[in-house]
Amino acid sequence: MAAGADAIIAEREGELTREQMIPLLQEIQAAEGFLSAEAMITVADALETPVSRVYGVATFYNQFRFAPVGEHVIEVCRGTACHVKQSLALAQHLERRLHLRDDGNSADGRYTVVRVACLGACSIAPVIKLDGAFYGHLTTEKLDALLDELEADGDAAKPDAFPSAARAPEEQRDEAA
Repeated sequence: MAAGADAIIAEREGELTREQMIPLLQEIQAAEGFLSAEAMITVADALETPVSRVYGVATFYNQFRFAPVGEHVIEVCRGTACHVKQSLALAQHLERRLHLRDDGNSADGRYTVVRVACLGACSIAPVIKLDGAFYGHLTTEKLDALLDELEADGDAAKPDAFPSAARAPEEQRDEAA
């Protein structure tokens, strides 16, 4: 799996510095989908720094993943407004329904669930982000309906449970121009 890391590092041979650690990790994750232990060892060797330092940097930033992500990524907001409105119950429901492993992935590889500090959509708490689209004012029943529709559609079309927030940011910018 570190073959991508080797190629990325080889492109920069002779010009690598420790200051490039985060961009290197970002590029490797973009290429491989996550940061493997092998990739972090490769980066540490290339930067002549301890693996513990690379691991420390990678675990500090929540942008880095250490396992492949599923076909669908669900981010569950755990911010104050969502917490007060029972987002923990939503997260626990997803764990049970999707049979999540400790790494947040479903056994079938279809879903990855990530708890995030805040999605910045407090007015529609509790909220999740499913494949980049926001869905708010959720209950476990509404969440089940959302997942049932997603599965019934064979993933062909994402349900539009919260249309004003569900569009991609670039679409919203295009309309404003």
